[in-house]
Amino acid sequence: MAKRIGVLALQGAFAEHETMLSALGAACHELRNRNDLAEKPDGLVLPGGESTVQRKLLMESGMFASIKSWIEEGMPVLATCAGLILLAEHLSNDARTCFETLPVTVRRNAYGRQLGSFITEAEVRHIGPMRQNFIRAPYIEQASPEVEVLSETDGHITAVRYKNQLALSFHPEVGRDTRLHEAFLKLA
Repeated sequence: MAKRIGVLALQGAFAEHETMLSALGAACHELRNRNDLAEKPDGLVLPGGESTVQRKLLMESGMFASIKSWIEEGMPVLATCAGLILLAEHLSNDARTCFETLPVTVRRNAYGRQLGSFITEAEVRHIGPMRQNFIRAPYIEQASPEVEVLSETDGHITAVRYKNQLALSFHPEVGRDTRLHEAFLKLA
């Protein structure tokens, strides 16, 4: 039976994750309002986009408490860019945190605005070298010892795993490499 993946679809790059996960055999279910949470998925995707907008819509839609509970109970999560910001316990340049389930400190828009976006290739632990697309990306300034660092770019942490949370500064969903999504599906 296909893994059922809930994809936060309030704003941002959720469709790209759905396309990649569907191609890998997952059944994606968009999470847009509280009614979409009636059936608990096997895993959760928190996509890139605008974290402040996503946070606001999570609160207004009534989905925040249920999703936070799922994460705290160990539901596997793939969080990219804004999703990483939503998971972070601390933000170094913004007081508005969200789920606070990932013991890291994140800097929002760490590489600058849209013009600071770039593509690089870097090693991802347990995966190998991978093309990484950074779009108005954050990075992790500090991670607790129990957080496994998976990748770094220019001396900054850009991918981590903590329990069942896989959090990335970059956007694997905009490329063709499915290895991180495959790793996520194995967690689910």
